[in-house]
Amino acid sequence: MTMKLVNIWLLLLVVLLCGKKHLGDRLEKKSFERTPCPGCSHLTLKVEFSSTVVEYEYIVAFNGYFTAKARNSFISSALKSSEIDNWRIIPRNNPSSDYPSDFEVIQIKEKQKAGLLTLEDHPNIKRVTPQRKVFRSLKYAECEYRDPRLICVPDPLVPCNETRWSQKWQSSRPLRRASLSLGSGFWHATGRHSSRRLLRAIPRQVAQTLQADVLWQMGYTGANVRVAVFDTGLSEKHPHFKNVKERTNWTNERTLDDGLGHGTFVAGVIASMRECQGFAPDAELHIFRVFTNNQVSYTSWFLDAFNYAILKKIDVLNLSIGGPDFMDHPFVDKVWELTANNVIMVSAIGNDGPLYGTLNNPADQMDVIGVGGIDFEDNIARFSSRGMTTWELPGGYGRVKPDIVTYGAGVRGSGVKGGCRALSGTSVASPVVAGAVTLLVSTVQKRELVNPASMKQALIASARRLPGVNMFEQGHGKLDLLRAYQILNSYKPQASLSPSYIDLTECPYMWPYCSQPIYYGGMPTIVNVTILNGMGVTGRIVDKPDWQPYLPQNGDNIEVAFSYSSVLWPWSGYLAISISVTKKAASWEGTAQGHVMITVASPAEGESKNGAEQTSTVKLPIKVKIIPAPPRSKRVLWDQYHNLRYPPGYFPRDNLRMKNDPLDWNGDHIHTNFRDMYQHLRSMGYFVEVLGSPFTCFDANQYGTLLMVDSEEEYFPEEVAKLRRDVDNGLSLIVFSDWYNTSVMRKVKFYDENTRQWWMPDTGGANIPALNELLSVWNMAFSDGLYEGDFTLANHDMYYASGCSIAKFPEDGIVITQTFKDQGLEVLKQETAVVENVPILGLYQIPAEGGGRIVLYGDSNCLDDSHRQKDCFWLLDALLQYTSYGVTPPSLSHSGNRQRPPSGAGSVTPERMEGEWARGCSAEGNWRKPDSRLLQEIVGPPRTWSQLAVPLIIFLPDCRRKSSQWLCPAEGAVHPCTEWTFAEGLMCQLLPLLSPYSSQRPRSHLHRYSKVLEAHLGGPAPRALPACPHLSWAKPQPLNETAPSNLWKHQKLLSIDLDKVVLPNFRSNRPQVRPLSPGESGAWDIPGGGGQDNSCFGLSGSHHGIMPGRYNQEVGQTIPVFAFLGAMVVLAFFVVQINKAKSRPKRRKPRVKRPQLMQQVHPPKTPSV
Repeated sequence: MTMKLVNIWLLLLVVLLCGKKHLGDRLEKKSFERTPCPGCSHLTLKVEFSSTVVEYEYIVAFNGYFTAKARNSFISSALKSSEIDNWRIIPRNNPSSDYPSDFEVIQIKEKQKAGLLTLEDHPNIKRVTPQRKVFRSLKYAECEYRDPRLICVPDPLVPCNETRWSQKWQSSRPLRRASLSLGSGFWHATGRHSSRRLLRAIPRQVAQTLQADVLWQMGYTGANVRVAVFDTGLSEKHPHFKNVKERTNWTNERTLDDGLGHGTFVAGVIASMRECQGFAPDAELHIFRVFTNNQVSYTSWFLDAFNYAILKKIDVLNLSIGGPDFMDHPFVDKVWELTANNVIMVSAIGNDGPLYGTLNNPADQMDVIGVGGIDFEDNIARFSSRGMTTWELPGGYGRVKPDIVTYGAGVRGSGVKGGCRALSGTSVASPVVAGAVTLLVSTVQKRELVNPASMKQALIASARRLPGVNMFEQGHGKLDLLRAYQILNSYKPQASLSPSYIDLTECPYMWPYCSQPIYYGGMPTIVNVTILNGMGVTGRIVDKPDWQPYLPQNGDNIEVAFSYSSVLWPWSGYLAISISVTKKAASWEGTAQGHVMITVASPAEGESKNGAEQTSTVKLPIKVKIIPAPPRSKRVLWDQYHNLRYPPGYFPRDNLRMKNDPLDWNGDHIHTNFRDMYQHLRSMGYFVEVLGSPFTCFDANQYGTLLMVDSEEEYFPEEVAKLRRDVDNGLSLIVFSDWYNTSVMRKVKFYDENTRQWWMPDTGGANIPALNELLSVWNMAFSDGLYEGDFTLANHDMYYASGCSIAKFPEDGIVITQTFKDQGLEVLKQETAVVENVPILGLYQIPAEGGGRIVLYGDSNCLDDSHRQKDCFWLLDALLQYTSYGVTPPSLSHSGNRQRPPSGAGSVTPERMEGEWARGCSAEGNWRKPDSRLLQEIVGPPRTWSQLAVPLIIFLPDCRRKSSQWLCPAEGAVHPCTEWTFAEGLMCQLLPLLSPYSSQRPRSHLHRYSKVLEAHLGGPAPRALPACPHLSWAKPQPLNETAPSNLWKHQKLLSIDLDKVVLPNFRSNRPQVRPLSPGESGAWDIPGGGGQDNSCFGLSGSHHGIMPGRYNQEVGQTIPVFAFLGAMVVLAFFVVQINKAKSRPKRRKPRVKRPQLMQQVHPPKTPSV
């Protein structure tokens, strides 16, 4: 019987060992289908943002820190010469009010701008900006059981107080800086690969998943590290925290507690000591409450809190706010000042993924650690914003961001009253890194070596690259805590580069560089490298970078030019590298290699001699693929120079249906919001280059088609003339336009309390007036119509999203029409109307011999990733066949929707929105008659001019100003406009400069942000045509040696000896994670070469150690095999023993002995007498 039980037990053990995975899957599925925590409510929290300028309040920034008395004196003396008397300094009752400050908040209850200009003229005042307020409202929605990819699927491992966060932003004004702490919805959270099984398998402790427990058992717990949390506060007696050093309130509420829970969650991820453990439980927590319970915050609150953080010598600061405005100077300047004071700032890159070019500030700054999000299966989270940075456009190219990624989907942290909850977003990934950084700082013995640059160097050098993901999604890879610990504890001050090498052949990591080889005559490839200077807050590049090509690897076939920061501050700078092909390689194909040497110098600390410096030399390997120049017909030139976006101007979205996202802020680049279009063109064999300069700066003979999509900029007269010549000589032109309607632009205007002015978009979706001037020579023009609707073209389903129509086209051209809804009428009057035969597509062949072809299409949303519903890549293919080869698509030339081209009669072409509503009399005396509807919209119904605040003057052409009046020489007298009548031959014009009332009217400020226009007395006028960029190619210093064959290694830092930093062999409490992805190396590539001792990871005698945070692939696969073999050996042994026992002769039967045993135990009873 015993043998049978043993046999059964062994069989069960074998079944469990062999079928563990499948059984676990079934148990997992079964347990998930249970109704979790009956009676509890799973809620979705939706956050609505609005942003406004605080009326009459201004932030006055000074050039230094001054006492309150000195600041008051500066402001008083500055305003003394102005006519402003009704002003006061708003008291700020917070902890920093006792210290000197570099700004003041004032209230001016007058509408005069002169006083603000007078303030900025004071030598001690840097700038004056409006006080801003951000408001966040919360709405709870009951959760239902739905598809597992959606937000409302409950997780049985998640407690009942879990809240999923979603964001809905509706604002009539650009949101300068919004909180990411309650970021976008969980329907984004786990990426496109999310599933019930994925949610079910999320580990409970993110700190232990990243192996913080190894450092805890070494005695490192974040002690003596000051970490600041800028969020919604923290309760005083929360059970999860034991070392809350200080709680400060920077709001106008009289509480320090967290009324919403997110500040508690963030603090818990960093420093919770129980339940959902944080990374650094012994760290000194400094809680900065900068949002009220109503989710209101002000710029001045953050500036004061930042100053206080500097005074308190904060080591690490987690910031869960962000916005698209990288030109928000009060905020950006203060972030620079923080990092310059040795504060390591960690910030979320934003929840605007998966769209590229959506990085938020300040995470996109070089001195800040920008963090992206992944799920627990190492997939990039869908919500995580993608690079590149867009500061450098149009002339340059963006930098690599995020810096690193880490877990940000389904991460568990402290609840507001205890317990744990799960949240998702880059605001969750940010405190994960902030907690890891806090823990790492506590492990460094020489604390003076830790600074924002050295910490970022350690993080990106130790990050584990994710397979199949490019650098603008993952940065340098996934956070590796133990590896970063090793690097930090062997660190010596030095400079490093990000990225550390340039390999234009390595895909997909080096996308988009690797997606297209380079060739002679093409636009130079620009790579923007970040220089990190761990030696000091300031530094410089010594002499110039050196270009050293490898002759055996054909390095002399490429030439390199440099542009770089004159000063590296704070802790960082840029190095822009332009790469081109030499003339001798015009017909050559192959790979070329070389490297750039750069020396960085910083002032030496602790040196007795003044001017002493410490230096660090860094090598940047370069590898490119060169091909012969492709034929002209295959080369497409993308016009980047004439694209504008927010910031700094107010440029609206191209699709007016997208009310929750009114800004066009993705850069309009082929590698950001036109990424899919670019990938499609490359798959079709086209070579796409980017033009970051005026039309006068490219050789049209090299290109088949110039592609102009969603252009907002004006054009130089020289550009118009050159483009006409180029098209006559064979260059083709494709224009994808968008809406432009001045009435609609006024409809989406907003009133700015700062300037007491109405502001409106600086253009529409595209700058149609400028495009019409460019196309006028060919008798082409777009209209001011605004249309929307679904339609079918050449058997393809299409969607026209806020597009315009063609108003005029040559009669021998091809024009396609469709039936649409009049969206302009809907926006203006909320009425619906259907318009038939709307011309949307035109194709035209220049009649001159050798002339090019021109294509017009009225909507670009079908190419734009931002809000594209149905793509029109097939149409772009057909149009390129037409422009490149002259092949007219039969589906278009024989289409049933082909109509006679419009002649322009009866069509309205849009006028420019004037900068001052009317420019006044120009130098040539050319006056334009305003639309009577426009005048009536401004000042109301017709009335006598004496009743108007805006004087109206009637004058004849060729008018001259005399004695502040308008004199019409043909009449010899001044003609007052007694009523709104327009006499024959007379023209009526507003004189805005004569009336203060007119300054409050809506204005376009395109000239402020334009590269083409500049302010003039008579109105905006074209600037002088800038010179074309001239690259100074570096003199090569050839090397007759062999280049490395594989540039991809984990980033090296100089003088790092990892053998000196040994980790204990802790295996307890180690969470199991997924096996390595297919194709991913199971070995950790140790910088400095193989063959070193890796006993710190529990192995010896091997050249490769186990990757921290996961099992080695080979070992992980052999463990169940050995277990199975061992079980089989044991089973075989018992089977043999059982068979031997059965083969022996049976000497006696057990049944014979049973009665005897029973009698012995229970003797028979003696009958009683």
